[in-house]
Amino acid sequence: MPLRIYNTLARKKEEFVPLYPGEVRIYSCGVTVYDLCHVGHARSAMVFDVICRYLAFRGYRVTFVRNFTDVDDRIIRRAQQEGVPAAEISERYIGAFRAEMEALGVLPAPPGIVYHDPKATDHVPAMVALIERLVAKGYAYVVDGDVYFEIARFPRYGRLSGKNLDELLAGARVEVDERKRDPRDFALWKAAKPGEPSWPSPWGAGRPGWHIECSVMSTHYLGESLDIHGGGADLIFPHHECEIAQTEADTGRPFARYWVHNG
Repeated sequence: MPLRIYNTLARKKEEFVPLYPGEVRIYSCGVTVYDLCHVGHARSAMVFDVICRYLAFRGYRVTFVRNFTDVDDRIIRRAQQEGVPAAEISERYIGAFRAEMEALGVLPAPPGIVYHDPKATDHVPAMVALIERLVAKGYAYVVDGDVYFEIARFPRYGRLSGKNLDELLAGARVEVDERKRDPRDFALWKAAKPGEPSWPSPWGAGRPGWHIECSVMSTHYLGESLDIHGGGADLIFPHHECEIAQTEADTGRPFARYWVHNG
């Protein structure tokens, strides 16, 4: 009997057909490591652990990637409150996450599953390179050391979430910045502020936006087109919507064949 899964993008169950026969490549968005995990993190981890185990049971060669977001406004605030480097905060909670997942039986990966858990900060040069390509192709623009993705250049934006782009103008999650060409444009690179961790770039010192990291880490380990991309349902918009836009604008290929979300 064929395996059928619910694809968020199609809004229906579909027969699962991987890109390469006998092989499944899965990316699930991981935690932002500024505090201890909560039950929602455990739920997502367990869901994708079961999915990977079942696919391996079905005879597929499974490669699974779940990242750590280890540079973020909340990490920086926590570090400033405690008077320690941001890296100390992120490493503390990466360790806690691994211990908690192992206690739940989620880690280490079962036999037959190749597992990667990369950190965003280990891939910043590749993020800069991706942003450079998006600027060169006309999908992104630079303002005072910040770089924004121009969603008007990507007509399919909103397809995953089903969002009406006009309604987003009044949305609570739209970052107000008069320097943007459109209020709905999202940040790819943020210019450095005093006391924050930063990396060199063609636009000056700064750090990556939230969305760009998963595009880089997923394609680094799994290729330009994945079989399954997912995470918690709260990530459908804006995170996964933005991932699709910036990745497909760069590669010209479908980013993920199936989008799977737990809720």
